[in-house]
Amino acid sequence: MSPPVQQSGEFPAVADLLPHSGALVLLDRIVAADDESLTATAQVTADGLYNQGDTVPAWVSMEYMAQAVAAFAGLAPYHRGEAIPLGFLLGSRRVEFNCPRFPVGSTLTITVEKILQDDSGMAVFECHLSGDDAHPQRIQASARLNLYQPTDSDAFLRDNND
Repeated sequence: MSPPVQQSGEFPAVADLLPHSGALVLLDRIVAADDESLTATAQVTADGLYNQGDTVPAWVSMEYMAQAVAAFAGLAPYHRGEAIPLGFLLGSRRVEFNCPRFPVGSTLTITVEKILQDDSGMAVFECHLSGDDAHPQRIQASARLNLYQPTDSDAFLRDNND
């Protein structure tokens, strides 16, 4: 996962940094990034992909966090004019949610910090999600995500699709 090359100012649209498109993109925008971390925001909307009535289940915070990591990993290739790499969520540890659902209208802030990265493409990120004060029980979620980003994702998918 390449470190971002931009620390402040205007950031590209989140959709330009992810291998996702359309309703699969849950993050709204990047608000900060440096060589070790990224912060993004997301609005829980009534027409969201994971909505259940007027809420989104807290487990969806894992996808918000994974997308923030993907945006972090996509910044440097984006600025170099390269294709956005694929990454794979391998697992999670220390997953905690303080509430079962996020209500529509909540503004979420997602921060991811690189803890470890090696040359093989393995990485660990410490992730936090918090909601605005409008929720009666301030939304908090956290997890440590284990990820893998192969050097050649096409070859990886081909070799592991047999």
